[in-house]
Amino acid sequence: MIRVMVIDDEPTARKLLISTIDWNSLGMEVVGEASNGIEAINVIDDMQPDIAFVDISMPFMNGIDFTKLAIQRYPNLKIIILTAFDDFEYARECIKLPVVEYLLKPIDEEEIVKALKEASEAIATIKSNASEEAEGENENVSLTKITTYLKENYTDSTINLMSVSLKFGFNSSYLSRKFKQETGKSFVEFLTECRMEKAIELAKNNMKMFFTASEVGIPDPNYFGRCFKKYTGVSYSEYVANNSKSG
Repeated sequence: MIRVMVIDDEPTARKLLISTIDWNSLGMEVVGEASNGIEAINVIDDMQPDIAFVDISMPFMNGIDFTKLAIQRYPNLKIIILTAFDDFEYARECIKLPVVEYLLKPIDEEEIVKALKEASEAIATIKSNASEEAEGENENVSLTKITTYLKENYTDSTINLMSVSLKFGFNSSYLSRKFKQETGKSFVEFLTECRMEKAIELAKNNMKMFFTASEVGIPDPNYFGRCFKKYTGVSYSEYVANNSKSG
């Protein structure tokens, strides 16, 4: 539910606004009210409103000053200005502020519902963008964790796309696409690269192929041999021999 706060120094005006609108039908609820800007600032942290109706002419802190302060603290707060004063200077001051609408009293239900719907659409967009950003950030963190996991655990011969997807809570086909998109390599290519880089290191130390294959998580020597030749361009035995000659 979208949370609404009503800020007006006239109790009857607050009650009229609250009772006039069918809040439930708009997916909204009135979570609180205040009689002036100072009171509103003191309770707004507890109310956490998404929308605030703010009367311009209030004692101690007027609606314009409240709006300026509230927007600094809550940049996504949607303000709807209400005033009984058809005053150009007030209107001009409000235009400078990021308010949804400037409405004159007495309140017109149709105009208020229209302003509320406009505010609701803006809030939905903000929340959707925030949700997408949070998912993007979470996905990037997860992908970073996955690549780190592969670099640290490539020697495990049971690792594959399905096992890693289950471990990190991804759909395997989605992870496959996302992994390629973010790293520029397929999951298998990345895992094979981790294994082959270690295999090259072992080959330079003249390790036997069956030992190296087992050490890098590919216990089948034939499959390992094919992977190694595809990755380096030469067979394992040729690589060892060339490395021995160069050494």
